[in-house]
Amino acid sequence: MKSDIEIAQEAEMFPIAKIADDFGINTKYLEFYGKYKAKISDDIYEDLKDTKEGKLVLVTAINPTPAGEGKTTTTIGLSQGLNKLGVKSAVALREPSLGPCMGIKGGAAGGGYSQVIPMEDINLHFTGDLHAMTTANNLLSAMLDNHLQQGNQLDIDQRTVVWKRALDMNDRSLRNIVVGMGGKMNGVPREDSFQITVASEIMAIVCLAEDIKDLKERIGKIIVAYNRKGEPVTAGDLKADGAMTALLKDAIKPNLVQTLEHTPAIIHGGPFANIAHGCNSVRATKLAMRLSDVAITEAGFGADLGAEKFFDIKCRKAGLKPDAVVLVATIRALKFNGGVSKSDLSEENLSAVEKGFVNLEKHIENLQKYNVPVIVTLNSFVTDTEEEIKLVKDKCEAMGADFALSEVWAKGGEGGKALGRKVLEVLGSKKSDFKCLYDEKLSIKEKIEIICREIYGAKSVSFSNKALKEIKKTEDMGLDKQPVCIAKTQYSLSDNPELLGRPEDFDVNVKQVSVSAGAGFIVALTGDIMTMPGLPKVPAAESIDVDDNGKITGLF
Repeated sequence: MKSDIEIAQEAEMFPIAKIADDFGINTKYLEFYGKYKAKISDDIYEDLKDTKEGKLVLVTAINPTPAGEGKTTTTIGLSQGLNKLGVKSAVALREPSLGPCMGIKGGAAGGGYSQVIPMEDINLHFTGDLHAMTTANNLLSAMLDNHLQQGNQLDIDQRTVVWKRALDMNDRSLRNIVVGMGGKMNGVPREDSFQITVASEIMAIVCLAEDIKDLKERIGKIIVAYNRKGEPVTAGDLKADGAMTALLKDAIKPNLVQTLEHTPAIIHGGPFANIAHGCNSVRATKLAMRLSDVAITEAGFGADLGAEKFFDIKCRKAGLKPDAVVLVATIRALKFNGGVSKSDLSEENLSAVEKGFVNLEKHIENLQKYNVPVIVTLNSFVTDTEEEIKLVKDKCEAMGADFALSEVWAKGGEGGKALGRKVLEVLGSKKSDFKCLYDEKLSIKEKIEIICREIYGAKSVSFSNKALKEIKKTEDMGLDKQPVCIAKTQYSLSDNPELLGRPEDFDVNVKQVSVSAGAGFIVALTGDIMTMPGLPKVPAAESIDVDDNGKITGLF
């Protein structure tokens, strides 16, 4: 069996100008990064403003397991399948982070015959967007520390600095550091920390900004610290917003590449859904809608994270109204949720499928709360049996969800046609009456409790003393009437990664609350979640290599 990277490297790539031209994108809008990648210039938005938007379909998944779900693969394969059915469809995805590429997950460009290419470029440096965001983030840190060194005219209380440095790599040793050591000329000593770039507020701002003007205004609102009166000090106060925007002027432009079947893929932004809002940029999604009859997008990790944030943050902020949602699961993952060990997942086990179905069941219930039609798709494996598939299909349809099989890993767009037909059937017969889960004008505690109770299934929510103080401070500043972005483990509906299936009678523990004033949401950290991951015992980087001709291997 060929690996993902082998399949990608054997594929014939068309020049990106041809991909654009074949899809009706005038090449005058392209800013080329070699032959196979391009950024799409800002001019296209003005020229397409009167173009009718196509339908918007979100692809999400059950909680991830070691068995694999294939959400991104399904997203790409569905778009390819729709194009094979004669429906004009572009896919809008997030950019991979180097952290998981070198850590535990490997690449994030799809898999099998449903990938975006050039796979190696996309998974590594791509067009440099994440590097630009890292640099802008750390410029703000440098200007903050320089301000403290040069007299501190804003009277910043250095004990209240909340802005973190960023690095697009898993490096646990940078979670807590001390800067300014080595004497007077090396700065003011203080405690500091790093987070991974995809968790930075800069990433969220780039993904939510409508245009460069909006980008600069949002950057200026970033709270970096508080003065000795307890008042917020912003990036605008430090006069960093102009230079930061200059560093991001190209990073705000979406990237155009192609799938293995030469259909367009717009890839832009890369926040993680467990520690950030987990969606590609508003600009990329809206552009895909303007260019397509049916635009396909995805949100990170399980529906309790990515989909909830897509609906309650991204759609709310951008005025998007999704027309349908595809929920990805696998028989293998359901068995794992039903207590079967990874080594035994290939054996038929109807009782384990039924037992593990409760995780899928909860996600279906959650998505239905947003009044959007739900289509469940099983990402097919050769070990799945007809009886297992029928069991899942019957249970899904009994809940009012539609159902279709997906074979996009093995067959590409051809394997996505059945799912594509089901999506078209639902779009033509069922009306979406999208609504958000909660009113953003509620108190911070009420919003957190609604998400934890309604989406996670929690019995109650506890708040640390630190979190309660931070909530009060946010309320006192008048910044509390915003949606909430909860950071939580992706492996469980609860905040405990060990609780699989559909846990009950559990508490969610909120340990910290902060405000991302530029992004326009409130962040709540739960359980043991951290915004700077660490590498596993055997990092994926150990298997990555390059030969004398520059050919990369081991990037899966």
